Amino acid sequence: MFPQFKAHLKANLPFLEKARVLVACSGGMDSVVLAHLSVSAGLDVTLAHCNFKLRGSESDGDEQFVRNLAKELGVGVEVKSFETKKYVRQNRGSLQMIARELRYQWFNELMGAKGFDYLLTAHHVDDSLETFLINLSRGTGIDGLSGIPIQNGKVVRPLLDFPQKNLMDYAKRENLSWREDSSNSDKKYLRNKIRLEIVPKLKELHPTFLENFKQTQVHLQDSHVLMQNHLQEIKSILFADDGDVIRVAIEPLKELNPIEAYLYGLFKEYGFTEWEDVKGLLNAMSGKKVLSKTHSLLKDREYLLLSKIENRTNEVYSVHDKQTMLESPIQLKMEKVDAVEKSSPDTIFLDKKKLNFPLVLRNWQKGDYFYPYGMKGGKKLSKFFKDEKMDVFSKEKQWLLCSNDEIVWVVGRRADERFKVDKSTETIIKITFVA
Repeated sequence: MFPQFKAHLKANLPFLEKARVLVACSGGMDSVVLAHLSVSAGLDVTLAHCNFKLRGSESDGDEQFVRNLAKELGVGVEVKSFETKKYVRQNRGSLQMIARELRYQWFNELMGAKGFDYLLTAHHVDDSLETFLINLSRGTGIDGLSGIPIQNGKVVRPLLDFPQKNLMDYAKRENLSWREDSSNSDKKYLRNKIRLEIVPKLKELHPTFLENFKQTQVHLQDSHVLMQNHLQEIKSILFADDGDVIRVAIEPLKELNPIEAYLYGLFKEYGFTEWEDVKGLLNAMSGKKVLSKTHSLLKDREYLLLSKIENRTNEVYSVHDKQTMLESPIQLKMEKVDAVEKSSPDTIFLDKKKLNFPLVLRNWQKGDYFYPYGMKGGKKLSKFFKDEKMDVFSKEKQWLLCSNDEIVWVVGRRADERFKVDKSTETIIKITFVA
């Protein structure tokens, strides 16, 4: 197997030859074979082992085995122990999912802290088949059936082209020793049940079942690439980046067929799962929206407005009399001037004696009103926003500069009439919104 592994690295993963790599090593047969092959291929290897403290002395034995393996191979080793059961009690989720989360979080921290270039894991063809069957049983799109990728960022799977039988044959031929994880035989876990009961039956169907499966995966991956390329073309036409908001034209979106498939392909990366609700937005009244855990999709006339959800702050920021610059949360430049220059939405001129310092910068609140510059009488801010045709996201991010409880400036949009410069003004304050 080593010649094939070496050829595979040279043809498909040549960047590993000069990289510093972590090899995730549980002590099981798969990861021990990966460690031996990687060292034999001349890679700069350090083993990384997670002790989840789930099997008592057996877990500690796995850790010691990996430490001894590192000495045998003449490579470095990193070990991390986790209070996994305690973490599971404190957080929602399955034991397997939480262990995976802890494992990869530590791998990422380790790589960043010690300058490793890539993480190698021992996934092989059989693992990819198991993942395929798990996703198939749960219901998934083509992306869920395309298999485990050989590379995902800094995570690389050099054994993904090989069946587990090849790894076992190599381990026996080289007289390698490894640890057996007793939990791998527990059929209460779906993956184990598939591995122990379903996969063997599938392999009985045809002597080249795994090779046929690999070819099917290639076809699915190619189809997935074609689909993604097409979706990117659609996005380039319908999705318009407007600062913090993406505007999606509704009418051409409604012409796509099948619309459900397009909605899934275009919006799934933003965390949406309630596809009937997303589809319903196309014909909904303006103002209706659908939320995912990370994004909001709002119907606004002829557009859907896609925006990342940001918790609206209730903080207030002070602007003092002698202050010349406010750096956060937005930039405001304050200065005394001798005369009123040409004004703009981003620049206002105020009569200092009409102000009560410190001024306050805050978000808008329901019930706010002001006296728009150039108008007689007050106006509710909500009505002003409507007249300005501001969408929900813009309103949420709107800042107000206030003197006591009175609005001095709807920043970047309109000043208040009550604080304007007049003939009796002695000191003029110029404030500029630095966009």
